[in-house]
Amino acid sequence: MTSSTAKPSVLFVCVHNAGRSQMAAGFLREIAGDRIEVRSAGSMPADKINPVAVAAMKELRIDITSERPKVLTDEAVRVSDVVITMGCGDACPFFPGTRYEDWKLDDPAGQGIDAVRPIRDEIRDRIEKLVAELI
Repeated sequence: MTSSTAKPSVLFVCVHNAGRSQMAAGFLREIAGDRIEVRSAGSMPADKINPVAVAAMKELRIDITSERPKVLTDEAVRVSDVVITMGCGDACPFFPGTRYEDWKLDDPAGQGIDAVRPIRDEIRDRIEKLVAELI
């Protein structure tokens, strides 16, 4: 682990930090509990989380309403063991020794709930695999 804690840390990054990365962070907190440190950020953060992403997560009893989009910083990347980008890989700073993954996922921005559910479900599947690798 590159962080100062004994537990692994994961940073989810998408452009607006309002949909995909927030859903991923919500799933990771729900599935891993306090065994993994979770962060999310955006290269151009939105003003608020996508309400359709919030609704899609609420269907699974995961509440992400208290989260706020945050700006991506070099420090957030530096202290993370795994950085997962979702459509903004070029904007993410690179640090040797950090594991990077780019998850190709549709952007839920401007989509209805029927389009967001499959994105949400794919994120959940990927999070379950990630947790199995890290813990």
